[in-house]
Amino acid sequence: MLAPAKINLALHVTGRRADGYHLLDSLVVFTALGDRVQVTPAAETSLTVTGPFADAVPPGADNLCLRALEAVGARAHVVLDKQLPPASGIGGGTADAAAVLRALGRSPARPEALGADLPACLLSRPLRMSGVGELIQPLTLPVLHLVLVNPRVETPTPAVFAALDRRDGTPLPEPVPVADADADADALLRWLGSTRNDLQPPAMALRPVIGDCLAALTAQGAQFARMSGSGATCFGVFPDVSAAQAAARAIHAASPGWWVQATVTLPGLSPAGAAG
Repeated sequence: MLAPAKINLALHVTGRRADGYHLLDSLVVFTALGDRVQVTPAAETSLTVTGPFADAVPPGADNLCLRALEAVGARAHVVLDKQLPPASGIGGGTADAAAVLRALGRSPARPEALGADLPACLLSRPLRMSGVGELIQPLTLPVLHLVLVNPRVETPTPAVFAALDRRDGTPLPEPVPVADADADADALLRWLGSTRNDLQPPAMALRPVIGDCLAALTAQGAQFARMSGSGATCFGVFPDVSAAQAAARAIHAASPGWWVQATVTLPGLSPAGAAG
């Protein structure tokens, strides 16, 4: 079961509720790159973690895969192949929890307990996400060829939100330019130029290396570059597969300590893409 990376193409912070949760308006896509989750019913729940970022996965009650099982009263053995860096603004543990729930075909009574992004990650398709993440509007968007760059530093989400200058920004501009998956992305890229990621300035203040990632993407010819979520992962949009792969190779060669991957956005999870 694929747990795709979540990319916030735009993220506007539009308010804050009395309980402290921030109100957002975000355009979200998911990529062919992600973690893999295998769920097998078992008498007792257990977890095996593999992959390059296995050591960063919290064990026990703090693990969102195990919390997802508990939330729906299921027992299973979960194998998590952790390919995405932790605390990186691209879904991470919430995407893994969503993959577990998709494998079980069940949803929890309180999805917010597993992360504000859980409703979006359960769908894993282009969408507009608002409220605190519970309001979902599925969209059809052109496929984008992306390069993802993470400088291997974590940006704790609470610290980024705490550093926000203001919490009453404007929502996304209307209308969102929807188009078939195989359509030209120019209109979407022009529209993105009029949007923001309100978390990018405070994240850059905490982790200045994010600016270096954005500069590297731009230097390799990205048509558009921005940070995703609360960071530190940045994305660049490139015209085709070859351009994205060449840019990824060049950035990795210049900064071998960074995590750099070329990928493509998904129009949605097909049965073949979701299985496994």
